[in-house]
Amino acid sequence: MSGRIHSLESFGTVDGPGVRFVVFVQGCPMRCAYCHNPDTWEMNAGTVMEASEIIEQYERNISFYKGGGITVTGGEPLMQVDFLIELFTIAKEKNIHTCIDSSGIAFNADNTAWMEKLDRLLALTDLVMLDIKHIDPEKHKELTAQPNDKILAFARYLSKQGIDIWIRHVVVPGITDDDTYLYQLGYFIGSLKTLKALDVLPYHTMGKVKYEKLGIPYKLEGVEPMDKNKVIEKKQIILNGIKARRADDAM
Repeated sequence: MSGRIHSLESFGTVDGPGVRFVVFVQGCPMRCAYCHNPDTWEMNAGTVMEASEIIEQYERNISFYKGGGITVTGGEPLMQVDFLIELFTIAKEKNIHTCIDSSGIAFNADNTAWMEKLDRLLALTDLVMLDIKHIDPEKHKELTAQPNDKILAFARYLSKQGIDIWIRHVVVPGITDDDTYLYQLGYFIGSLKTLKALDVLPYHTMGKVKYEKLGIPYKLEGVEPMDKNKVIEKKQIILNGIKARRADDAM
């Protein structure tokens, strides 16, 4: 089974626990305004690789990955479910920790065949890092050109299936830093029974140069990088929402 791969990173340190071998897959239906990998959007681009090839590359530096493993990111990994099933099947045979970094946009509860494949994949998955871009449906569409209903449904499904979840949220000045929405995001996250971690990340402009090279207009032109010190405050608001939801659920 082959997949379309954008690139590989041998020593990832922000893509799950430990040092990780990171697989960037090609193809994504999201158009996030702050995406720093717009070169992964095109579905039919990238390099075609076999799952076994990727495992072979992982094993070349296996001594570095103790406490780590393989993370598949993108792009959107769930656009290539069949490939991930084979990759993770081989990985689990070799006792490799597996992680998917996903936006959740491909989740389709109405497609029985796809859901069967997803269940097969989740049985091979140790951790899902889920990026929630915005909790408000309309704001989410403005930010990503996609609705967020499937994303939130995916989060609930992961929780129901007992899959460990690591939530990521990027704080963008004037777009995702509103305290009301951050609290609402936390209140939703608080309903997830398998939540293991929360990353609140500051918006940066390091990916802007890629847009210039690709001739794509940068939608957040003029938006300054997020103050890292303020991110601490914003994370606390999300945590307050989580605590409130858990307190309500315990009543």
